[in-house]
Amino acid sequence: MDLILEQLPIVVGALNTGFLQTLKLFFVTLLGAFPLGLVIAFGSMSRIRLLSLSARLLIWVIRGTPLMIQLLIIYYFPGLVLHQPIWGGGESGRFLAASISFVLNYACYFSEIYRGGIQSVPIGQQEAGLVLGMTRRQIFFRVTLLQMVKRIVPPISNEVITLVKDTSLARIIALQEVIWAGQAFMKGSHGISGAIWPLFFTAVYYLIFNGILTVLLTRLEKSLDYFRI
Repeated sequence: MDLILEQLPIVVGALNTGFLQTLKLFFVTLLGAFPLGLVIAFGSMSRIRLLSLSARLLIWVIRGTPLMIQLLIIYYFPGLVLHQPIWGGGESGRFLAASISFVLNYACYFSEIYRGGIQSVPIGQQEAGLVLGMTRRQIFFRVTLLQMVKRIVPPISNEVITLVKDTSLARIIALQEVIWAGQAFMKGSHGISGAIWPLFFTAVYYLIFNGILTVLLTRLEKSLDYFRI
């Protein structure tokens, strides 16, 4: 026990550094995936057949393959084909590759949630808007969007919680997130070798962060009770 208390400051410092990388990847993914998912959703619902088929094919491929495989392909495949890594060799390059992988993956999942939310709004409301002289743009932002947001918050919340845990997959391309930092102590980093107990501390980081997100997302859902549906 005395040894653990002695090593604790080193462990916490390393885990804090790794968790900051996890937070960066989490927020970058959300900032990119939310708008891109809406674009893909519109593409999949487009009346232009080629655009619709392309969007659906992308969704099918991304949802049908593991995120870990996507990470490996996006990070390593360009270098194998072009014989020159396009991401660079440092931590920033690995972070960029991981960010693109996560944004694309979650955008496809979000797009299906968006599509379901949009199509769940009764078509009669859109027709009523057209009768009142509203444009399709006005109908979407003033009628459809408000009701769509209410409907999609629960499934989006589940995806956001899942994203927190999925960030750990970035270690497959050696991105030094919080679990990477925990595993490093088993390999002898920071002068500590064979210690498995720091990995249990990584679970505490995830539990606390997910707990905060759960509270915030629950409050968001309650604040959107302007429609009883």
